[in-house]
Amino acid sequence: MNNFRSGICEMKTETPRSLYTYVLVMLIALVINTILARFAVVTWPIGPGVASVYFAVAFMIVFALWFGGWGVIAAYVGCYIGAGVLAGMSHVVALYWSLADVWQVFIPLVAFRTFKANIDLRTRKDISIFLVFGVILNNFIGAGWGAVTLAIGKVIPWSNAIFIFTSWFATNLMVTAIITTPILRYLTLHVRRARLSVSGYWH
Repeated sequence: MNNFRSGICEMKTETPRSLYTYVLVMLIALVINTILARFAVVTWPIGPGVASVYFAVAFMIVFALWFGGWGVIAAYVGCYIGAGVLAGMSHVVALYWSLADVWQVFIPLVAFRTFKANIDLRTRKDISIFLVFGVILNNFIGAGWGAVTLAIGKVIPWSNAIFIFTSWFATNLMVTAIITTPILRYLTLHVRRARLSVSGYWH
């Protein structure tokens, strides 16, 4: 009970960091996302900009839930550079194709904020919201967007879109469930204590 009360007091007295700090955090997350995305599409490629094991998405979701809109920006730019442009995709296609990673991180962010769930996944409600919006729905929409926009941009033939979608969705499900879950569960408290997480979208 004492630990619970001290945690509540800590949250109440917590003050947001400066804009400079959030921008710096965003840049660090952006670099990490870019490196992980690039490594994945080079190591396990199954199509242009697409990897059979895209574990970058696990960290992108974590960063978005921890850092709000700053994490969403980091996910978009990290995908645009690491999985798009550096993979040889045209800048024009990469601009709208990279929104796939935005949906994958923005959907769980909005869900947790809307339903006022806790991102450290302490309750059944938290876990349920994470599974629905942070594992299944977001990856389904992201995979669909990614596969369709690759075909629209003539990066892949339409006949290959279903394979890209199913591979993308299935592997992201596993990666997100296996990696994102324990990170949120065991490291969120430390990020909060460092006053780096945001409770809204920007602070």
